[in-house]
Amino acid sequence: MKTNTKIARNSLDSRMRAYHLQSLGSLDGLVAAEQEIPSPSAGEVLMRVRASSLNFRDLLIINGVYPIAVPPGRVPLSDAAGEIVALGAGVARFKVGDRVINSFFPDWFGGSFNQMPDQYVANRDGWLTEYKVVSAEALVSMPEHLTFEEAATLPCAAVTAWSALAGTGSGDTVLTEGTGGVSLFAVQLAKAMGARVIATTSSPEKARRLTELGADHVVDYRALPEWGDQVRALSGGRGVDRVVEVGGPDTLVQSVKAVAYGGQVSMVGVLGGAAGGLDFMTMFMSQATFRPIAVGSRRDLEDVARVVQQHGIRPVIDSVFSFDDAAAAWRHFADRQLFGKVVIRH
Repeated sequence: MKTNTKIARNSLDSRMRAYHLQSLGSLDGLVAAEQEIPSPSAGEVLMRVRASSLNFRDLLIINGVYPIAVPPGRVPLSDAAGEIVALGAGVARFKVGDRVINSFFPDWFGGSFNQMPDQYVANRDGWLTEYKVVSAEALVSMPEHLTFEEAATLPCAAVTAWSALAGTGSGDTVLTEGTGGVSLFAVQLAKAMGARVIATTSSPEKARRLTELGADHVVDYRALPEWGDQVRALSGGRGVDRVVEVGGPDTLVQSVKAVAYGGQVSMVGVLGGAAGGLDFMTMFMSQATFRPIAVGSRRDLEDVARVVQQHGIRPVIDSVFSFDDAAAAWRHFADRQLFGKVVIRH
């Protein structure tokens, strides 16, 4: 992909580069352009974006199948980390030089999810840019031990895992699926909460890495398609207290087999596609709670950042691409042969 002339990285130049989705349907619509660096207004900060990360929603968006309309010209990506380089009038939440991450929903600060908040890309420009003006209220301080690349993985995946695990505690058993960002964060956070973790994966090598990450048991879902029964057996026949369900209808069938009476299936995504089904009586007889997860609020991100720092958790990164190679990052992510997060260094 051709990009414009590089601008200075060590001083506040008047120009910056940003990617825009000029059209949807393929990566051909991802175009880099040079533009003026904006200035923050009252209550805003100017952030030098140092890293961003990809989520499954970014595949849906660029392929034109996201359930919320995305206007042409939007800057993509919802997750980033960087440093404050300028303050608008009245900002007391941060100072110049602070290292920060953004909240996935810029105007949902806490409380219950009772209406759809704004989200990046759909309602406002995202984070695949060198500089960005944003409300100071939409940012959270980075955990001190993390790099920008690591911190950029937190806003969506870590917060989603945190919300999916809400209420989990010591002595509980948690089921995670696969080795994507949400699932790996769920393993790490569940272990920090004192829970036992059973994970599913597709290969011995990934099973080994999951065990190193803290999983107590790993089930190969390719070798054992009816893995729900095996998970229940590994939990002593009782079933798991919490399922972090990322696959969609197909894996949901097995998740219902695995969940304990009175347990919860946290429905996070549809990585396996939306096709398939589960009959009502099977869900009813499970006596489980089925809870859709919508990432989380700024308060949730603050809580995650605190736990990550207190426990020294380091996000699992599959690969890091340069800003110039953003399209290559998308292609690698789309292959879905991942163990962890795909990050773009700005």
